[in-house]
Amino acid sequence: MADTPYAPSRIRALPSWLLGRAAARGHRLVADALAAEGMRMMHHAVLSAVGELGPVSQAELGRTLRIDPKDMVAIVNDLQRDGLVTRTPDPRDRRKNAVEISADGRRRLRRTQQLGDEANAELTADLTPAEREQLVALLTRIALPEG
Repeated sequence: MADTPYAPSRIRALPSWLLGRAAARGHRLVADALAAEGMRMMHHAVLSAVGELGPVSQAELGRTLRIDPKDMVAIVNDLQRDGLVTRTPDPRDRRKNAVEISADGRRRLRRTQQLGDEANAELTADLTPAEREQLVALLTRIALPEG
């Protein structure tokens, strides 16, 4: 990795350092792939969540994804402007907005999910399918200890 900063050999052997480098590379690959579709990672995360949870209140969406309410408003505004989600008053509480994925949003989500999968395949290209499965299992245990 030419863009990896120098680190002493002792540091390069630490799981925390290696995880950080792998995460940075993965983030870069996925961000570049999504950019090809004109989408940023946070927008993709919100669109994915709306597709999975929707219709969902904007407030609940922000709590679920741990996104600041002001940032969530801007992201949903962008997604709505692009025709990827609709935002209507929540029938259970008219003071809140319910966000739902549109047909265009579902099409875009399928494409960006495919691009993300391809980026992750590139990230793990040097691994066998069994090693990829093992990597995901190990990372899940580290990142989501209760899951």
